[in-house]
Amino acid sequence: MIDRLERLGLSEKEIDTYLSILEHGEAKASTIADDAGVSKRYVYSVSEKLEDRGFVEVNDHAVPTLIRANPPEEVVERLSSELLSLGPDLASRWNRVSDDRREFEIIKAQPTVVKRIREFLQSAEDEVTLSIPAKLLPQIADELRETVDRNVLVFVLLTGDESTELDVFGDHPPASVVRVWTERAPVLFTVDNSLGLFAPYELLARSNTGQQAVAIAQEQLVPILVGSFFGNYWPIADEAHVADAEPLPSDYQSFRHAVFAATRYQNQDVPITATVEARLVQDDGDYRELTGRVVDVRQSLVDPPNSRFAVENALLIETADDDRVAVGGPGAFLEDYEARSVTLDYAD
Repeated sequence: MIDRLERLGLSEKEIDTYLSILEHGEAKASTIADDAGVSKRYVYSVSEKLEDRGFVEVNDHAVPTLIRANPPEEVVERLSSELLSLGPDLASRWNRVSDDRREFEIIKAQPTVVKRIREFLQSAEDEVTLSIPAKLLPQIADELRETVDRNVLVFVLLTGDESTELDVFGDHPPASVVRVWTERAPVLFTVDNSLGLFAPYELLARSNTGQQAVAIAQEQLVPILVGSFFGNYWPIADEAHVADAEPLPSDYQSFRHAVFAATRYQNQDVPITATVEARLVQDDGDYRELTGRVVDVRQSLVDPPNSRFAVENALLIETADDDRVAVGGPGAFLEDYEARSVTLDYAD
């Protein structure tokens, strides 16, 4: 009890004084001072503070002044009301904290994980990857569709026994690409290589597991989750839905999005060209513009895959000089060039 009263901001002497008042119910300041081992003046001073917080009532109309303890249930109710009224203000301030100031967050409850997924989806601009138990898809389907409608490339892997039972081929699918896998894969979620979340399957599939999730807002770590998603789980799952590529011409800041669109057109035997702003791999020199016909795409995003390893994404471009160059995205090291932007268009 003393520890809890200290957490409410009372000092040791204030607690001794309050407990003495409680034990007497109502008493003179001198009686309380003798019992608590403090001065009479101190009792008057502390009693005013305790009265302001609702712990006691000071009757200074009586002679001598009497100090009466308020019923404990009234004290608890008042303290609870103060805490509850503080909640919205605290939540409002916490929600305004930028994501880059909350680099790591430990999450213990399934509803909070779902809430973070919804919040992160609202900020997506280029790409989303998500592995999630299939039975939770209805809880976030609307947010996923809104994300797709903003022209964000969304990869969703539905896991667990229910994954093959969901119909994702409706008029408004929840993702650009959907794959299904009946195994209980961990929850992996990333947005734009800057926000991420990891959780055990059981935390989202069942309640009260005692397990925890981790939300990450650190650009150095989130790409590791992306690599795990595409390298370890995506290739094993079965393709259930693939959206059509958007009409051309179209500009892409996300290189994987450009690879996805180029693959869709290549699979339909539609010739396209690419204009890339790129520089030589492992070269800190200036970016320059390369333009040419897309003659091949290396990828494992959609069927049929043809990459040499799971996370390879590259465009093979034939330039006007009849040179064939391989272009990868930011951080490319096997290709000839790394690109920071791509424009695709129909070939003449």
